[in-house]
Amino acid sequence: MPIQKFIEYLSFEKKYSPHTIRAYSDDLRSFEEFCLSEYEDRSIVDANYAQIRSWIVAMVNSNISNRSINRKVSSLKTFYKFLVKTKQIKESPLLAHKALKTAKRIQVPFSKDEVENVLQIANDAGDDFETVRNRLIVELFYSTGIRRAELIELTVQSLDISNATIKVLGKRNKERIIPLLSSVKETLKVYIDVRNDVAPVNDFLFITKKGDKLYPNLVYRIINDYFSNVSTKVKKSPHMLRHSFATHLLNEGADLNSVKELLGHSSLASTQVYTHSSLNELKKVYNQAHPRSSKN
Repeated sequence: MPIQKFIEYLSFEKKYSPHTIRAYSDDLRSFEEFCLSEYEDRSIVDANYAQIRSWIVAMVNSNISNRSINRKVSSLKTFYKFLVKTKQIKESPLLAHKALKTAKRIQVPFSKDEVENVLQIANDAGDDFETVRNRLIVELFYSTGIRRAELIELTVQSLDISNATIKVLGKRNKERIIPLLSSVKETLKVYIDVRNDVAPVNDFLFITKKGDKLYPNLVYRIINDYFSNVSTKVKKSPHMLRHSFATHLLNEGADLNSVKELLGHSSLASTQVYTHSSLNELKKVYNQAHPRSSKN
């Protein structure tokens, strides 16, 4: 029951996405199963830090990465904060817990050339419904930096083609308006025409050829298939296009706060993960331009 109440709290009060809620639920069920197997019928509400620590050790011994373990424990920590807030426990057993050390991951974005090559391939592919739709998906990801879930939830009403803007519903139902490039605006017009022949009554902007709402795996597959033709990078996902959008804007001198607003981040700390590439670009410019650099 406490877990169900917690899930309802995340869904209705915190407005978390279904994907995030599912992750929280899976993490809590995982710990609950551990408690049942190791401590018989002990409820996770009454678990102490020693038991949580033994769960962490078991995951380490199962070769689960420190990053994944930290995420699971973070879910548990949020659960206990909820129990404290609702006066079901006096304090969280994870108050003094320190996260496991993880190696810092630097995601290398697609280069400008890789993106341009994909857009060229998409432009040359044809003008049937799926081809135009897929081209627009690539263009929207790269020109707006929206998340995959946000793209899937876009509706026809989200568009304001006359003003060249799109309304995006982000995390926790936070709306933001993003400008559209003229090239994207033109692709949108073409897509709307062919889309209306497939499913004129469906409110969702992006649909399958059967007229159904787009689903996450299909969106991932579209991006992966395109970039597999031009890139040797291991990760070829919609998020990498979002990453490339932010990095390329910062490399061209965009203000960090402006990029933050476009991405829909709640704090600058989230946006700063994209600054490593722009810092490298800044160093290159600095070394080329400074009078005392080795080049000069």
